[in-house]
Amino acid sequence: MGKFVVKETATGFKFDLKAGNGEVIATSEVYTTKAACLNGVESVKTNCVGEIEDQTVENFETVKHPKFELYTDKAGEFRFRLKAKNGEVIATSEGYKSKASCENGIGSVKKNAPEAEIVEE
Repeated sequence: MGKFVVKETATGFKFDLKAGNGEVIATSEVYTTKAACLNGVESVKTNCVGEIEDQTVENFETVKHPKFELYTDKAGEFRFRLKAKNGEVIATSEGYKSKASCENGIGSVKKNAPEAEIVEE
């Protein structure tokens, strides 16, 4: 079972969504307040049902929000970002060497986020 780990940083609060094996699947931005961070967690739980917009292919089909955007970064690695209904980015992934691994990461968010407990560190 996955969990959201909420922690305080030097400039605010952030969360990591971790899979059952402890691997970080997705990370948030830094929020100014703990309440805003917890709202971000709830937003991920609600919006992780979105479709995947594969921006790594030519003439990709635009998908409506909420959605996962799958893209390649400057280093050529595959990443995803989860966008809420309002178009705001609410969670991002690490870089993956393969597209299949990135797609597995999206699947893991979809599977783990809705029922994930919230833990504070």
